[in-house]
Amino acid sequence: MKQAVLGVDIGGTGIKFGIVDRDGNILITDKVKTKGYPDPEKLPGDLFKWSATECEKLSIELVGVGIGSPNGNYFTGTVDYPPNLPWKGITPLEEYFKKQFNLPAALTNDAKAAALGEMFFGAAKGCLNYLFITLGTGLGAGIIVNGNLVYGHDSMAGEVGHVIVVRNGRQCPCGRQGCLEQYVSAPGIVKKYYGILRRKNLEKFRTSLGSMIDSATICELALEKDEIALEAYKKTSDILGLALANSVCYTRPEKIFLFGGLAQSGDLIFEPTKESFEKYLMPIYKNKISILPSGLKESEAAILGSASLIWKELEK
Repeated sequence: MKQAVLGVDIGGTGIKFGIVDRDGNILITDKVKTKGYPDPEKLPGDLFKWSATECEKLSIELVGVGIGSPNGNYFTGTVDYPPNLPWKGITPLEEYFKKQFNLPAALTNDAKAAALGEMFFGAAKGCLNYLFITLGTGLGAGIIVNGNLVYGHDSMAGEVGHVIVVRNGRQCPCGRQGCLEQYVSAPGIVKKYYGILRRKNLEKFRTSLGSMIDSATICELALEKDEIALEAYKKTSDILGLALANSVCYTRPEKIFLFGGLAQSGDLIFEPTKESFEKYLMPIYKNKISILPSGLKESEAAILGSASLIWKELEK
């Protein structure tokens, strides 16, 4: 009988899950609303019933469960004080799934899971040292060294989005000021756009306040050669290139993969980032490290990442 795993991605508004085989084929998926699970212990029971039904239809043997979650702790299997979930304190979610399914289970941070997904099912196949960056509402990261995720002492290593890039800069929800994700993210580029607009064209700035300008709109404007949108991309990319160049000193990756909404801007973000990156690199690293788009589809990355986490565990 063919084997597969259950990949579960927990988000602030929705929980996506799917049955995934070893080749990265998502055989079936579904989703539920996160707010429907104020008691997290109820979630594994519902997913067990769903997966049992679907596995029987597909003639599949389920061999494990992988879970990606905000503030997921790989070492303890817990979700620790998640800011956007209805669960308070520390939730032993991995244990709940193990108990319900009677199968191996593993849990980690959602960005780290996606980094593994890149290795198993994306553009990092055969690459043992790389940095995976997600550019969305924030900036997440997963660091792969010698084929393994870097977790650090307590599973919380790799918070690249909270490296300070501007002293006394924008306030971050983490409590500090000037964190990278406040500048390099979808909200970050919007703030940059408005800042430039206010400085260069006060009248247009006042007019724009009543409209909905988001990162997708800025991308469209940049493609139309709008000079303010292009400058917003250039300044955002300069900060990203600097941060990536600094990160190279710690792990010396072979490649860097960019994923998420902002990364879908294509050359608007990649070309100036590469230029900035090379400018700030130490000479011994110059022209040796590729910055590439992720090979994962936006719609599949979360489930594939969670699935790859448990496939990785089962290989040990």
